[in-house]
Amino acid sequence: MDSTSLIALLLVAAIVWYWQNSVHVLELARNAGRGSCLGANVQFLDDSVASIKLGVARDPFGRRVLQRTYRFEFSETGNSRIEGRIVMLGDKVESVTMDPYQVLP
Repeated sequence: MDSTSLIALLLVAAIVWYWQNSVHVLELARNAGRGSCLGANVQFLDDSVASIKLGVARDPFGRRVLQRTYRFEFSETGNSRIEGRIVMLGDKVESVTMDPYQVLP
């Protein structure tokens, strides 16, 4: 096998790994958003999250990992759409934030 074929194979392997890892982390983020909404007694809209930012950051052990930020929408009444964000550090939830909303009795 020549070096060009080896480089092409490694590139394809890296793309496949990135795609599978992204799908896995997306599912974890979706579950985090759904759980946060359930805990706050609000509706998790569209059962989806959308990737809005990708970067590199250090985890608590000092390793460089991908930091992904996702947005989701929720509603306290069903008539409004309020934004929330999930920050994933590697495959761990770093934070979930939700824009202010009206607490219903």
